[in-house]
Amino acid sequence: MRLRAALFAVLLFCGAVCAQKSQPIAIVPTQFELGRRTFFDFGPPFNYYEIFTVREATGGASVERITLTPAADKCMLPAKVEVATASLNESVASLLNGNPCAIPESALRRELKRRKKGLVFSGADVTMRVQCGSEERLIRSAILDRDMFDSRANTPKRTSWTMRLLAQLDGALGPGVMNKPAFPLLGLDEQQVPIEQSESVAAQEIGVGSYDALFEHAPDKPSALYRAARNPPPFVPVIALQSSFPLWPEVFVAPVYPPLAKMTRVRAPVTVTVDINEEGIPSDVILVHGPLFLLGAVRTAVAQWRFPKGTIGLQINATILFGFKCPPEPDLNQTVSSPGVFVSQRESVPLH
Repeated sequence: MRLRAALFAVLLFCGAVCAQKSQPIAIVPTQFELGRRTFFDFGPPFNYYEIFTVREATGGASVERITLTPAADKCMLPAKVEVATASLNESVASLLNGNPCAIPESALRRELKRRKKGLVFSGADVTMRVQCGSEERLIRSAILDRDMFDSRANTPKRTSWTMRLLAQLDGALGPGVMNKPAFPLLGLDEQQVPIEQSESVAAQEIGVGSYDALFEHAPDKPSALYRAARNPPPFVPVIALQSSFPLWPEVFVAPVYPPLAKMTRVRAPVTVTVDINEEGIPSDVILVHGPLFLLGAVRTAVAQWRFPKGTIGLQINATILFGFKCPPEPDLNQTVSSPGVFVSQRESVPLH
């Protein structure tokens, strides 16, 4: 009788334990974070970083994406941070379409091993950070170039789930790094806001390293990229009168650096011919060589130049160099003739 009772108690205990183990985690997270590093075999930059924060909100979910682009060139294309936000009508649970806390670690490790098979030229490393009960969990996925571009890639289950989730977020927020132009366009996308104009709490947390763990093996840390973008090297215009033949102006006024030239970091010489009247005043400016969008600034400045009187019928051939110092450094081969205007020392003459 005692043996039967003991066996019965053991069976009850095992049944309870087995049932508990077989039950999935019932609570689906109401918020999560995603880090996506997209990498290419061409550049620079070769890596782009995006941080998604998704939170439960009234009537749906709020989504924010912070994009960090490393510097391709510290002067021409410095590091950049942009923020995009959106509101969704569906809940976080609906977005997830499953419980990430219930995904077995063994299945994740098995899918990550695919990266060791064959060459990978482009792709994305993705890490989800989610609170599972009392523990924080990092769920990692590797999206390979064949997953992106090959319809027969046979992408495994969890990686496909990650790709679908990211596609939903990108659809709400606007183009991600895969669909953005390689070079910045005039005028930002309405959803893409420079970090200086954003009051994002998540963006501020990047600088103190709160999201570095999402990019554990990446070449860059988001915190370092954030600080680099917040402290870009200063842009100091350099406009030099390289040559003026056969005469230099007695009065020289430097052209104003046009906003478009600043935005696109233009370094270019502009050569013009200038007709001079008997009063030494330029009467006509014709572009010989150089970007057309710099001609307006050159014409405005040249109209204020003055040459010696009595030079009627003389034509001046002048070359003006548009450039910039980044970062500003002293240059022993140049002298400053006026604020923001540099004239090559070997060709300089007094400008009154």
